[in-house]
Parts: sequence; structure tokens; C-alpha cells
Amino acid sequence: MGTPFGATSTTLDVIAGIPLQDKVGVVTGGNSGLGLETARTLARAGMQVHVFDRELSTAQVELAPFDADYTRLDLADPASIDAAAEAFLRTGGPIHILVNAAGIMAPPLSRDSRGNERQLSTNHLGHFQLTGRLWPALVRAERARVVVYSSLGHQFSAVDFDDPNYRRRAYDPVVAYGQSKTANALFAVELDRRGQEHGVRAFAVHPGNIASTGLGRYLAHDDMVAAGLIERDGRPIVDPERRLKTPEQGAATGVWCATSPALEGRGGVYCEDCDIAPLSAEEGPLDFFRAGDGRGVMSYAVDPAAARRLWKLSEDLTGVRYP
Repeated sequence: MGTPFGATSTTLDVIAGIPLQDKVGVVTGGNSGLGLETARTLARAGMQVHVFDRELSTAQVELAPFDADYTRLDLADPASIDAAAEAFLRTGGPIHILVNAAGIMAPPLSRDSRGNERQLSTNHLGHFQLTGRLWPALVRAERARVVVYSSLGHQFSAVDFDDPNYRRRAYDPVVAYGQSKTANALFAVELDRRGQEHGVRAFAVHPGNIASTGLGRYLAHDDMVAAGLIERDGRPIVDPERRLKTPEQGAATGVWCATSPALEGRGGVYCEDCDIAPLSAEEGPLDFFRAGDGRGVMSYAVDPAAARRLWKLSEDLTGVRYP
């Protein structure tokens, strides 16, 4: 689009002058990292912010001066998702902005109570269920936006529709992370298609690599050094032109997608560096050390047919049907 923002822009840059008084937002993962930075930025701009997370203590301190409340949510637990959504729906209010920022990266193989691989469960299926349960509040807003945190990690893998839960293939934690991030991007494509007639638009976001958030806690130290993400002594490397960002820079694209007037009438797109991303010049999934050399989104992560197929798979794996 050619926006006035870029890789070095911060959340305060992109939200300047945008009034959010009388608006309501929900942020998952709002107790730490990019979720907390997002919740803090929206609250400073006057929005009533609802933080959904497994832990809430940091958010309760950081957001104490603002209009915020807090709900416990475990995205790998279907009962927890339903309880969190029901607690919000009892308020009778709308949701103008839903930011699905929570996530995990590359843990050892484990499964949720339904038997789904935990990264797919937490990063995608949990948000699929939560967004569906909150659907009445999104429609009530009349003009709502859903921001789904994907990642350049989508370049590690497409969705394996034949074996999404690693029942037959060997588990690779980084490839599984990539699959879940591709699922996030495809979810935004199909959610936007279905939501347009109800005034709900959806966007997928790559925030950049922000080593200070702790998302990469399961990655080997030497691999992170070799990939140029951290110094040998563990200090995060900040180089926005290589998409190595501070939390304020990393959360900027999500806040831009949630609030920018320039995106009125748009949706179903993958965004990075506060703009709509082009298709990547790369072909096929990349390994951990090659991903991120170039910008853009893999075509398989924005393919409408794959998005529709993922939607059906997500319904089958969760038992959730949107109204």
C-alpha cells in the first residue's frame, strides 16, 4: 500500500491520532510480550481492554491506570475457552477489536485433551474456537476487526492436511510451529471471507523476530546465535531492517491492522512492517536458517482453497461451528 510506516515504526507511531474511546478490545496473550504491548497501547488510546491469558499478574500491574479487566484463558483447554468467552458475552457488549496474539513456539511434542498437537491447538485451534464463541459480540460491533498473529515461521511449513497432528510422521517442533503459523494466516483469509457481510474483517500479522519476549525459550541457544537472533551472551539483536525488533516495533503491525483507517474495506491479507505483504519470491517451505532472508508471504499461506479446507478441518478437530 505504501504506508508512512515501516520496520522501525512503533505502536505509538501507528496509533497516533486514532481515537478509541467507547471502543472495546480483547487481547489474548496480553500478560506478556507483544500481547501486553498491544493491550497497553490500545488502553492508552482510550479503549476498554479485556486481557485473556493463563497468567494475569503482570497485565494487572501494567494496565492498572487504564480501563481494563482480566480473564484466565488456556487456549489448549476447550472448557477454559468456553468459560472465558461466556464471561465476556454476559457483559452484553460488543468487541470492536480482537487480537489473537497468544502463542507457543517449538516445544517438545505434547497434546491437548482432544489429542491435537499442542502448537496447532494453542496457536490456531484455540483461537478458532475462541473467535467462534465470541462471534455474537464481534457482529454486535457492526465494524469489527480480528487480528491473527502469524509469523515468518509460516515459511517453515504448509499445513499437512493428511497428518496435521503428527500421528504418522516424525515430530519436528520447528516444522510444527510453521504449520501452526500457516494455519493462522489461512484462518484470517477464510474468516474475512465469511465475516464481510457481518462487518467483521480479519488480518494476519508477522510482527518480526523479538527475542526478548521469551517465545523462543525452547530453541537451542546455538541455533538462535547461528540464525542471527541473539548474541553469544544471549542479548537480543535489534536490527529492524532484518525484522529483528523491539516489542514496541514488533507489536506495531498488529496495532496498525487493528486500527488504521487505511484498511477500511480491506481484509484477508497478511501484513508485515505496517503494510500489506507481497507474495514471497521463495518457493516451498524453508528451513530455520533460510527463512526470513526475503520479505513476503508464501502463496500457500494465503490460498483461498487451502483456507476453506483448513476451516473444515478446524471444525472437525474442535467441534465448533460458527453461527
